[in-house]
Amino acid sequence: MDGCRLEQCGARDVVLAASQVEGWLTDEQAHQLWHSAAPLEPKQRIVEIGSFRGRSTIALALAAPEGVEILAIDPHSGVDRAPQESKLNLEVGAEDAEVFASNLRRFGVTDKVSHIQKPSSHALGDVPRPVDVLFIDGAHGFRSARQDILFYGDLVPDGGTVLIHDSFSSMGVTLALIATLFSSGRFRYLGRTGSLAVYERSDLAPAERVRNFGLQLAQLPWFLRNVVIKGLVVARQDRLVKALGHTAGPWPY
Repeated sequence: MDGCRLEQCGARDVVLAASQVEGWLTDEQAHQLWHSAAPLEPKQRIVEIGSFRGRSTIALALAAPEGVEILAIDPHSGVDRAPQESKLNLEVGAEDAEVFASNLRRFGVTDKVSHIQKPSSHALGDVPRPVDVLFIDGAHGFRSARQDILFYGDLVPDGGTVLIHDSFSSMGVTLALIATLFSSGRFRYLGRTGSLAVYERSDLAPAERVRNFGLQLAQLPWFLRNVVIKGLVVARQDRLVKALGHTAGPWPY
């Protein structure tokens, strides 16, 4: 990775770098972040909600050309950092923040990233318009996910990109998608890479809204499968988990 630390990296470099950092982003999803960030131009802006230890942050920072502003929002309070971790733990959060900063230094992107160490609900005033690429992987409860989509999505201009992790995987995130984007006339669903859903800011005609709704509705069987897999993982029913075709890691992403 040393060879591309100070310049825009190719997709393979970005995927390799991301794979070396703890986190929940798959290689295919790291490639999608590269695809979304690489075409940006200087003075455009990326906002990330939920950085954890920097896996997605580093992928975005290495993919983005020099001069692109990157804002990483994460309070690092030790809550909502992994599945089934919902209790505040400031000691763990402080460790995450240290590792996050260390990982940014390791891959030479510290100067490209501004860390906003606040909950996303308190950081909106720190984020100027427009946000050309918005990556959401914050708190997964319905209320938090809904607010992130609504409030930060409002900063995205026509043609901008919104990427939402744990879509059709997390119950709270999926319900937030249903409440905000399924019937929206402002965001076109472009597809998903695993649980990473991709939307484009676009004003949709009535017929397009119907098609957009149908494309998202078609993802719900996959969502129900993931809910079943998560239940079986918690119940330690490994054979049934494998029978459903889930073999990559403990949780479906």
